[in-house]
Amino acid sequence: MLRIGKISYWHVHAWDYTKQAQQHPDTEIVAVWDEIEERGKEAAAKIGAEYISRLDDLLAREDIDGVIVDAPTSMHRDVITAAARAGKHIFTEKVLAPTLKEANEIMQAVHDSAVKLTVSLPRLNDDYTVAIRKLLEEGVLGQVTLVRVRLSHHGATANWLPEHFYTLEQTRGGALIDLGCHPMYLTHLFLGEASSSVTAQYGYVTGKQVEDNAVAVLQGSSGAIGIAEAGFVNAHSPFTIEIHGTEGTLLYGTPEAKLLLRSNKADQEGWQEVALLAKRPSAFDQWVGHIQQGTTADENIRLALALTRLMEASNRSVAEGRLIRLEDLEA
Repeated sequence: MLRIGKISYWHVHAWDYTKQAQQHPDTEIVAVWDEIEERGKEAAAKIGAEYISRLDDLLAREDIDGVIVDAPTSMHRDVITAAARAGKHIFTEKVLAPTLKEANEIMQAVHDSAVKLTVSLPRLNDDYTVAIRKLLEEGVLGQVTLVRVRLSHHGATANWLPEHFYTLEQTRGGALIDLGCHPMYLTHLFLGEASSSVTAQYGYVTGKQVEDNAVAVLQGSSGAIGIAEAGFVNAHSPFTIEIHGTEGTLLYGTPEAKLLLRSNKADQEGWQEVALLAKRPSAFDQWVGHIQQGTTADENIRLALALTRLMEASNRSVAEGRLIRLEDLEA
């Protein structure tokens, strides 16, 4: 049985990961720390775990094998490196860190301590992603020329997101660095993981401190273009994937959760529905498996680092009003 310390209930998905840990047969949450003591004590009492007032004391516990990190994005580097140096395996909410430099510092600590790290990038494991990757590997679209992925909700206009999600100091961004992580890593993945530059535009529909409407454009090294879109101000925007190539197009979520293909290489003419494939194990289950089997989350970590790079470039693009070349980011 892996004994887990829960680090913060800041993120809106903190209770989702708590439930995953409670439901997994090989894990249990035994201790909680939170930067807001009242919130931490309440969560610990709710799940029957011990509340520990000092993070260093939680990390010093020899009976704790790993931690789930849902602390503010601005705290990720300090919290995760401390956990790694204490020899604790780490499962963390995206993004790994707000800048590439911080992410690399985390990875150095993880490498030095030989602990297992997995970042929650859940849509990598969904049935549509598995099916799309297979089709792309089979070359049914020819050369990919454009990828567009959109994910949006009405959290800011319907007022169900917590207020601290609009605090720039804690979040280091709004719709894009939170919800937009999913369109970003999927766009990057479907492009073939090769982008050279990013241009972004942010909107502030509700007048928050952070953006609530965002688009980032990725320039692929082959000439392909990727578009990642996210927002907190859209009531009925379906999760949408478009992938276009020299020989065909894939559509998902327009608006039904169906995968549609039209390809010059297909046996039949016109649009055809393609069956979705079985989901992969969740990111949390994969993390537990890596701990138990002594393996590493190589693809997950590679994509998490790319995600941080793209998010940092997007934020800089808006702040500086220009295209940002990925190779120019401080490592």
